[in-house]
Amino acid sequence: MTRNFTGTRGLFVPGPTNVPEQVRQAIDIPMEDHRAPDLPSFMIPLFADLKKVFKTDTGQVFIFPSSGTGGWEAAMTNTLSAGDKVLIARFGQFSHLWVDLCERHGYDVDVVDVDWGEGVPVEIFAEKLAADTDHQIKAVLVTQNETATGVTSDVAGVRAALDSVDHPALLYVDGVSSIASIDFRMDEWGVDVAVSGSQKGFMLPAGLAILCVSQKALAVASEMRSYRCYFDFADMIKTNKDGYFPYTPPMSLIRGLRVAVDMLLDEGLEQVFARHTRLAEGVRAAVSAWGLTLCAKAPKWHSDTVSAIYLPTGFDSGQFVKLAYHRYGLSLGVGLSKVAGRVFRIGHLGDLNELMVLSALGGTELVMRDFGVPFEQGSGVGAAIEHFHATGESEMGTIAA
Repeated sequence: MTRNFTGTRGLFVPGPTNVPEQVRQAIDIPMEDHRAPDLPSFMIPLFADLKKVFKTDTGQVFIFPSSGTGGWEAAMTNTLSAGDKVLIARFGQFSHLWVDLCERHGYDVDVVDVDWGEGVPVEIFAEKLAADTDHQIKAVLVTQNETATGVTSDVAGVRAALDSVDHPALLYVDGVSSIASIDFRMDEWGVDVAVSGSQKGFMLPAGLAILCVSQKALAVASEMRSYRCYFDFADMIKTNKDGYFPYTPPMSLIRGLRVAVDMLLDEGLEQVFARHTRLAEGVRAAVSAWGLTLCAKAPKWHSDTVSAIYLPTGFDSGQFVKLAYHRYGLSLGVGLSKVAGRVFRIGHLGDLNELMVLSALGGTELVMRDFGVPFEQGSGVGAAIEHFHATGESEMGTIAA
């Protein structure tokens, strides 16, 4: 039975993330006319500022009322036809779901299965692209951050593999749990379609799929005859250019998005990324101190937005997560698919600081103690405190008493 709680519940799943109070206030407004004559003065600058988050000068941003999955579908149906060959690695539940979407749309899917805990195998992709001399591969798909396993992949390395053999395939990136939290460079990395969602690094409730599309991909889309309606880029392009939408947009969420983008740009994207790295390193220090291991098999795969953590053999992580929720009001991520019952996940992205991370780690230690997981009490929290202390002084200097 769930107890009656005072205070605030702890939300540390890797999405949805905590919504900042100023974003919540921006959302909580009366309904408005989505065809008002002054809407363009709000929307056109927002589209321009979203391009800064994707780090693009030439790409076009689209905002669809949808989840990230809808963003995937928009990306694929506008630029590919049934039978087109796509190359993708499967190394977690979300890359698996992208494979499933592609198969359901009738694409010829070349799946490279990788151990869960590793990321996109750039070397294998490079070999396949080099062997594809008649350019049958039309799309290369990269999940930048695999939320199920806490693994981040090398998007720039995949672009280098494409460029090394002058391959014309489009490069797609699932950035749902990375964009606005982990460094992403659309133009520099030659990404053609990037998909994100509102409920993670953008610090909003779920409900918006936020895409950015290169001019190369838009040219392909303009010639595509595959079926789509709700997700048609062309309909968006016609109306977005004037600051409107082809159907009723969720203006409350979009008002919140304006504030969230302002927060990201005011902090500075490089500082946002550095903050996520520092907080993630604190979590990783705690995991090491507990004597536990990450699902990510090597530091090069470590995610700065989510840590998937193995419990010792004999402990059911699903029951662990349930205990955390019912006894302490602490929401941790469950293990999914191949790692179900074996890992729990701590999300550390979005509107987050040291005190919030320490709350998650302290709550996790409470649950570990109650669940009978062997560890030295206080070790993880202490390791994170030491990390934050050391890196905080180097970042900000010593504050005079």
